[in-house]
Amino acid sequence: MLKIEKYAAIDIGSNAIRLLIETAIEKDNEPAKFKKTSLVRVPIRLGADVFTSKMISDDNYLRMVDSLNAYKLLMKTHHVVKYKACATSAMREAENGASIASKLYEDTGIIIDIIDGVEEAEIIASTDINAYLQKDKAFLYVDVGGGSTEFTVIDRGEKIASRSFKLGTVRLINNLVKDNLWLDVKDWVKTNTKDHQKISLLGTGGNINSVYKSSLVRIGKPLKFKYLKSYYKEMKSISFEDRIATHLLNPDRADVIVPALKIYISAMKWSNAKQIYVPKIGLSDGIIRSLYNEKKLTIG
Repeated sequence: MLKIEKYAAIDIGSNAIRLLIETAIEKDNEPAKFKKTSLVRVPIRLGADVFTSKMISDDNYLRMVDSLNAYKLLMKTHHVVKYKACATSAMREAENGASIASKLYEDTGIIIDIIDGVEEAEIIASTDINAYLQKDKAFLYVDVGGGSTEFTVIDRGEKIASRSFKLGTVRLINNLVKDNLWLDVKDWVKTNTKDHQKISLLGTGGNINSVYKSSLVRIGKPLKFKYLKSYYKEMKSISFEDRIATHLLNPDRADVIVPALKIYISAMKWSNAKQIYVPKIGLSDGIIRSLYNEKKLTIG
């Protein structure tokens, strides 16, 4: 017997608001399989507001209303059975974040859960990341966002340490990250990876996904440090316009890809990692897995 249902997640990030719709496919007593059905993102860039003025602007609020109402229609059209909206760094730091969430509920009917960095890392870790975690290896999991980066050390499938830092791409392009924060991140990574030999990185986030896609590396295989460093140097050496015209990057990707690569490369240097796996998962995937598991528990 085949059962097919659709679930959705709305990720309100510092760089963009994303809607991910996935199809859960159940067959007899086999574990459910998830297929990405639709992914839509709007580059509202709330972080540009919040990290400079501490407030979400009226203009961006109206763009959020339009985006969420559009997402509601898409979910309705897809017959989504359950969804959840989570907001991360920008909204949790905005002085008007809670009031914005309340107004959005009034104008769209969507409840927004503003989560902290620890919960964000835990949700991401609830995804199908286990397929990449060989039991005899250690990994440094790095999820780079617009407002923050989550670091998690995993050894033989077990989480050893985790930390969220306000080191995000939108903050970096607005020159809002001080040198001492870089030093704090460096110290944390070195301290928590020094006892692990031959550690590899797991990288998630839109920027590393973009790099991975352009590399033409076979799915499941890692990117080498040498390749990532070379790509970083190329992106850094050309103009914003050339990144768009030559490499066909979206404008909202073309400016943040350089600082994102700097974070991944720095993490690889500090942990002595020689390669980075890119599972192409993120917060939205984790939200959907949690929704599915909650529904299964409710059914019993």
